[in-house]
Amino acid sequence: MKRLALLLGSLLVVTAAASAKEVVPAPVVVEEAPVQIVEKEVIVYRDKEEGFRPNGYVDVNYRYYGQTEGHDNLWNSNDNSSRTELKTKINMTEKQSLEVRVRDYNSLDEAGAKGTNSKTETRVRYWYNHGLMGDSKVNLNSRLHYRNKTAGTQDVEYSARFDFADYLFNNDFIKTNTFEISPKVGYVWGDGNDSDYESFVGADLSSVYTLPAGFSAEFNLYLTQHFFGQDQKDVNGKLHDDNFDVAIEAYLYNTTNLYTNGDYAVDFVFEGGFDPYTWSQEKILADTTGDKTYSLYAYPAVRLSYQATDFINVYALAGAEYRNYVETSAHSAQNWRWQPTATVGFTTTF
Repeated sequence: MKRLALLLGSLLVVTAAASAKEVVPAPVVVEEAPVQIVEKEVIVYRDKEEGFRPNGYVDVNYRYYGQTEGHDNLWNSNDNSSRTELKTKINMTEKQSLEVRVRDYNSLDEAGAKGTNSKTETRVRYWYNHGLMGDSKVNLNSRLHYRNKTAGTQDVEYSARFDFADYLFNNDFIKTNTFEISPKVGYVWGDGNDSDYESFVGADLSSVYTLPAGFSAEFNLYLTQHFFGQDQKDVNGKLHDDNFDVAIEAYLYNTTNLYTNGDYAVDFVFEGGFDPYTWSQEKILADTTGDKTYSLYAYPAVRLSYQATDFINVYALAGAEYRNYVETSAHSAQNWRWQPTATVGFTTTF
């Protein structure tokens, strides 16, 4: 019994000692930092809407006029001559445009007796697009025109140009690009600023059409009432202080591609028609004994062009013009003759 009691006592002592060595960790309280929401400014970059940029083109060309067949009979007073032309159109704003054309003519004959003497023609035109008229499809443009002609006269003209193209043909066979009816008023004076002047009023029709197979057409009609500051003679020598006349222009154009290789192209081009047909009420016309004149021509040519860059095109043309250069009276028009021409130039767009 004593041994059993002693064993139990030993066990109790060992158990107590083991319990004393156990360390119960105190609970640790972890303080969590408060969650902070930081809002950052987000910058969204959008493509900038590109507004209107001025644009247009510049064309410079040189044309040589050769000897007209049968030139010894002086069928054409423009033999062996040249024309240098500068033409540009600038769209300054969405509504305003400016066009300038300068032509410099020179005789290549030594004496200049048969050919054209050196002279320059300048033309400036300004457009303002008023937009559509009310709820209609009629577009209105104002045009201010100035020209200094080779004949020693200058003229200014204002016209209000109502375009009815959207009401006319627009199908697979014919498309009306322009059909403008234009009331006009203007003034003409000589370089001498004397009494030899005129004022005029009238109306014009200007139209352009696109046709199949590379063809296009142009038809223009000019109705003009003239009031002279100095009486003008008719074909019979009678003097008149006014005159009403009608001029018609009718042209047919065609461009047919013959060959293309990369930036090179060869095209056949053609233009021809009445340039113009004119009727005068008081028979105040030059080079005729009647009241009507017309010039009818055809100009076929081959054009080689090279697209040097995205903005520059270089070209050359070789062709000939067939026209009644001298006899233009409607009652006796005759003597159509060929005159060879050659042209080189370039066009740049911006």
